[in-house]
Amino acid sequence: MSENKIKLKIITHENVVFEGDVDAVYTKGIQGDFGVLPGHIPFMTPLGIGVTRVQINNEKLYFSTIGGAFQFKNNEAIILTEFAQNGKDVDIAKEELEKQEAEAKLGSAKTKADIKLAEDMRARAMAQLKAAARQQ
Repeated sequence: MSENKIKLKIITHENVVFEGDVDAVYTKGIQGDFGVLPGHIPFMTPLGIGVTRVQINNEKLYFSTIGGAFQFKNNEAIILTEFAQNGKDVDIAKEELEKQEAEAKLGSAKTKADIKLAEDMRARAMAQLKAAARQQ
């Protein structure tokens, strides 16, 4: 690995979704979006539901990432997440349906817990759809 690269791993409970040397990583923490370039200071932060963009030379890859943690140290980045998927692998029709179902549940939710579940369901579907749209 070059000093000008970041060794990135995106890992779920089931598998390694991505592993490779990259130029930059941009993702969504619970306090907002952030990016990391080679040589960044070490840090760790919880992740929100969103899209992770990976820059490799002139190519951009997009992954939906659903919660978890981001750790960076010595030009090595690890994303440990509940769920991750490459945007090119997203089933768009399925995610559109999930989004519609979540919005219907939001409309009929009566408790804070039901609202939170529906909002999370919608956020997951939207992250999937954004990753797919950007990967096109």
